[in-house]
Amino acid sequence: MKTAPLPRLADTLARRLFLLMWAALIASHLAGYATVKGLLTLAGHELDDHAQMAPLPSLPPTPGVPEVRSATGSAEDSGPEVPTPILLLDYGVRILVIALAAAWGSRWLAAPVRKLAAASRSLNEHLSDSAAPAELDEHSGTREVREASHVFNLMARRLRQQFRARGLMVAAISHDLRTPLTRLRMRIDAMGGDAQLAQRSVDDIQEMNRLIDTVLGVFRGDTLGSPEPPQELVMGALVQSLVDDQVEQGQPVEALAAASDAMQARVRAQPDALRRVIDNLLSNALRYAGAARVSMYATRSEIRIAVEDRGPGIDPAQLEAVFEPFYRVEGSRNRSTGGAGLGLYIARELAHRQGASVTLANRPEGGLRAELIVPRS
Repeated sequence: MKTAPLPRLADTLARRLFLLMWAALIASHLAGYATVKGLLTLAGHELDDHAQMAPLPSLPPTPGVPEVRSATGSAEDSGPEVPTPILLLDYGVRILVIALAAAWGSRWLAAPVRKLAAASRSLNEHLSDSAAPAELDEHSGTREVREASHVFNLMARRLRQQFRARGLMVAAISHDLRTPLTRLRMRIDAMGGDAQLAQRSVDDIQEMNRLIDTVLGVFRGDTLGSPEPPQELVMGALVQSLVDDQVEQGQPVEALAAASDAMQARVRAQPDALRRVIDNLLSNALRYAGAARVSMYATRSEIRIAVEDRGPGIDPAQLEAVFEPFYRVEGSRNRSTGGAGLGLYIARELAHRQGASVTLANRPEGGLRAELIVPRS
């Protein structure tokens, strides 16, 4: 879509900034001059020909400045000395006008940027819900703002088209896979013969169906569950309950190590989401290392929950890759030994919903340290 040619004096950000600064300076001089002259008039001190106010746009005379000498060597008559309170009033009025103009102008010039930031934050939610993202106005604001709005709207439309195409492609693949799998299972059931071999074949088909469901859930966002309202909760109680659950099930999880201030620290978050994040980190430690140790620390700004193990650790080059969906360090592709490769992906995504983060690091003494960092209320 072609845009109309811009006029010669385009409404640019630089032009608005220049006009704002120029208008603020002129207004400050006028306000200072009018205030001082008005007060002197009200006080009954009419200005005569020898006591002229400083002509605009020069500043008022300042005490201590040497007298200006004329070409004949005599001091020029600069009029009577202006009292210091009047000078302070004049400067104060000018500074106040400039400060007000700067405060209003900064909000005025930053308003389009705030709108762009708000639209960017809502873009992810609209794409996840398959809804059309809200478009920015491309016909108002400076030239830079109009161009940025046009580029953002174009990007949002293309992203929505790509997300829709991806969803349709996955749905089509799922349909094309499920149909032959169903036929294959029916034929195996009708063949008879070795019952054990037939059952193993049926189990493989069911495993493939579950994997297809998992893939579809990731693309639809169902794997992360529906967002729940945030609540005020005590982080120590949440972590302690998870550790107690694992211990009751006979899992080798060491007791929670935390100071009293960390146990009483409060956060505002989605409790089920945080519970799922910590449970995924514990499950990974138990699956790959056979045991886990949980500790919690608190600062003024955040709470850190660490899950440590004594397993083989992870290659440093793969510490970020393991957060990708379906990525597994264990390469046998046997789900009984490593799941579907979604645990850490789900943990990080759920943590991001809380404004939290999940990090991995190899321990110097061996093993892995997974840490959930949650900002405090």
